[in-house]
Amino acid sequence: MTRNREIPAISAEDTALVRAMVLHEDNSIIAFNKPAGLAVQAGSGVARSIQMLGHPQQPLLSSVDMARSGMQVLADVGALALMADDSPTLLKGRPAGRKRVAWSEPLPLDEVKAVGKALGCSVNDVLLSCAAGALGGYLASRGQAVAGSEIRAMVPVNLRPLDQAWKLGNRFGLAPLVLPLGIANPVERVYAVHRRMDELKGSYQPLLAFAVLALSGLFIKPVQDAVLNMFAKKATAVMTNVPGPAQHLTFCGSTLRQTMFWVPASGDIGVGVSILSYGGGVQFGLITDEALCPDPQHVIERFRPDFEQLLLLALMLPWGPGAALALDTPETTNT
Repeated sequence: MTRNREIPAISAEDTALVRAMVLHEDNSIIAFNKPAGLAVQAGSGVARSIQMLGHPQQPLLSSVDMARSGMQVLADVGALALMADDSPTLLKGRPAGRKRVAWSEPLPLDEVKAVGKALGCSVNDVLLSCAAGALGGYLASRGQAVAGSEIRAMVPVNLRPLDQAWKLGNRFGLAPLVLPLGIANPVERVYAVHRRMDELKGSYQPLLAFAVLALSGLFIKPVQDAVLNMFAKKATAVMTNVPGPAQHLTFCGSTLRQTMFWVPASGDIGVGVSILSYGGGVQFGLITDEALCPDPQHVIERFRPDFEQLLLLALMLPWGPGAALALDTPETTNT
């Protein structure tokens, strides 16, 4: 069956840009110098998940796309089904139900961006790495051996297309991110987080988690609790990064200098990490269960020193085009 589609016009600028990437061309092949970040397949799992949710009636582009997507979905279903329970740490256990909260003073967002640029990573990579370092340092101070240890955090992923952002109701999936608590070297830790975030970007796991949660909502409460507890056993924390307004907001003539939110938790998950950028700064917030982490302020106090280590190392690196460190360094841990 043939589908009639309107083919968008290609501008002269785009044509020239693509032509400039050609390294070799003959009757059989064309070799391109692909820029970093340019997709060459059907698209990342998260991006394709959003596309499918926003336009469910739109078919996949070709049988090749369908095969690739099908193989990725099967792999992700297997990964979710076979995912082991998270590592046993002081932060994992039966919560008491009483919450403690703590939050930090803002870090300058420009400095976080500068560190990410120097290391060739995203702002999110830098912040999540600092969170992993702070949690690992806290556990070590409580007498737990953290060398080589990891915990899993569930990261909410927005699956609502931007053109439907005005609609009410939740539409998000959960992506399991493994945080390398046991990597003492802050640069190695950033790169480990960067690689793992890249792996998640090609995954359909957020969409599958959304489907499971949506389906469980059709059943009685015991079934819902069983599904939530299944996800809770796989993770120690819920962690999310929310970009807020770049400028301070005003209300009735008053300026809102700082704001913070707390991550909701379900099941036996007793740790929630909030990262909020607002008014040129980045704040960390932590909500914990009293039985698992009675002193979250001790964790929060480790965020800034961990970031300042990265900032100092970034200032020592050469600057300019092509100066960022390569990301193909093998992942290692300090033991």
